[in-house]
Amino acid sequence: MHVIAKKALEDFWKSHPTAKAPLEAWYKVVSRSHFANFSEVRETFRAADYADPYTIFDIGGNNFRLIAVIHYNRQKVYIRHVFTHAEYDRWCKQKRSNRI
Repeated sequence: MHVIAKKALEDFWKSHPTAKAPLEAWYKVVSRSHFANFSEVRETFRAADYADPYTIFDIGGNNFRLIAVIHYNRQKVYIRHVFTHAEYDRWCKQKRSNRI
């Protein structure tokens, strides 16, 4: 799969150095994979979740969250956000309040 854009990962680990190794590992796996659907993503990443339109990856023992949109037909993964767990919780809360 083509990951767009690795720079988002690099920017994140500059401010969160402990995220570098797990994000690099995620990138390596995803960029070498060919996923046809979310079920195949779950075979590789057991803790991945789907909340339309996002695929949410737990990274680094659930310390970080990577939010992506995956276009399986084009084999592209668009990184939308990389968060600490606390930042992710605030983002989720904001998303829920915007729906009301």
